Amino acid sequence: MKYVKKWPWMALALSVTALTGCFDGTEDANEQTSTSSATQGDRIKLAMLLTPRTGLSPLSDDAFKFSRWSVGETLVFLDKAGNLQPSLATEWEQLTPNDWRFTLRDGVMFHDGTQLTPNAVANALRTAANASPKPRILDGVSWTVKTDGDNAVIVSSTEPDPLLAQRLTSPQLTILAPSAYAENGTIDPENTGTGPFRLVKLNGSSTATIDRFDGYWGEKAQAPGIDVSFVPDGIARASALRSGEADIVEAIPVSQAPLLDPDMIREVPMPRTNTLYLNTQNGVMTNPGMRAAVRDAINRKQLVDNVYESRADIGEGLLGPALPWAAKLRQPVADPVMPAEPNGVTITLGTYTDRTELPEVAVYLAQQLTDAGFTVKQDVREYSQIESDALAGKFDAFILSRATMLDLGDPVAYMSSDFTCNGSYNLAQLCDPAIDQALQTASALPAGEARQKAIMKAENLILATDAAIPMLHERVIQGQSKRVRDAIADPRERLIISTRTHLASPEMME
Repeated sequence: MKYVKKWPWMALALSVTALTGCFDGTEDANEQTSTSSATQGDRIKLAMLLTPRTGLSPLSDDAFKFSRWSVGETLVFLDKAGNLQPSLATEWEQLTPNDWRFTLRDGVMFHDGTQLTPNAVANALRTAANASPKPRILDGVSWTVKTDGDNAVIVSSTEPDPLLAQRLTSPQLTILAPSAYAENGTIDPENTGTGPFRLVKLNGSSTATIDRFDGYWGEKAQAPGIDVSFVPDGIARASALRSGEADIVEAIPVSQAPLLDPDMIREVPMPRTNTLYLNTQNGVMTNPGMRAAVRDAINRKQLVDNVYESRADIGEGLLGPALPWAAKLRQPVADPVMPAEPNGVTITLGTYTDRTELPEVAVYLAQQLTDAGFTVKQDVREYSQIESDALAGKFDAFILSRATMLDLGDPVAYMSSDFTCNGSYNLAQLCDPAIDQALQTASALPAGEARQKAIMKAENLILATDAAIPMLHERVIQGQSKRVRDAIADPRERLIISTRTHLASPEMME
């Protein structure tokens, strides 16, 4: 039987960077009217939280910088409501439960001057599918890609994948020019994207230079460029906004928000959970009773009130209030494990400094665990320096600020990555066949209530292990100067700068 699902191309050209509206894409860049002129002073100064960890490889979490800068694009993207919209592909059809056909947009140019072709798209997607390790969005997924005529590709999954098209919205599947991919396996993103801005130069882990790309297929960017600084220290980021050294700042620490003009703060709920991961394979936390003792020791309200100054929500589960359906479908864990007596046993608690609140969370949590009878040693470093140890299971407990909807617009990808036997980001070293089966069941269902119920069943099984203890759900606190116009405060943290983002002229500020 043939299954066909088709979404026709819309009358207006849409871009992943133009969620707030569309201009006429045929307008000449030199004739655009804007409150900003193409002067050096109108370049947007952006201070970002995380430094690049892989030289901006699109196969890593660095890829989300491509979408935040509007440098790279995917075949399709998710709008604010989580619905699929066209980007580099204008139509998509589900031919069979395993096969999807994507029709490519005409007239798209890569930043190196070459044209978007089916071969270029197939090359980018095959590179991701064959990578080791795979991008997180492809955890547990096996697929092949082939060209289909002069303007289409067919993506085929080994097993039916009802969310294959949604999977292709992940920035980890950004389409770069063939010139980006070297024979030795390295990927160079400079001047190889398709977005309205082009990455001119990445300067290690300190800065990046981005210019407007006037050959863009859609709406031309209003700002002439973006000057990016990577500033892991949250206090320094907030200071940069106050002093005018930055126009837009990611992740303002809650402790700094009261020190800023309220007009310079944008706060929105986000699907991000501050979670304590406990090591189920090595050390003290292999004992379920010890994990239960940690669970019962945590005072979530103290963390929310004292560390986050009430700019967060108490964690009731892995999925927070940004997904309203989760609370409605959540069931209490049946027969939770009884806590054991710690009796002074020593545990190592790790976290990282890149998110300013986490070291303070660690201090409060260490005291709570000490009061419960544990002896706690803390290890706090920059994320780039601690990630490999965390993934290797070198901590008894690890505090992580985790985005639960970053990849797919659906929490199955996050849960599979973090809590299945073969998950690529399994900090808890958890391996439970029942959880794997529950997530496999959820992944096979189409979007809708049945899938949501299956997801919450998997959440219940995960919470029952006490391998991951949700503490609180965070909010986006983004800072921007009063000159900034049309920046995006995105709960999913995929977007910041769009084609419409620009700086108002000083005359407009008077």
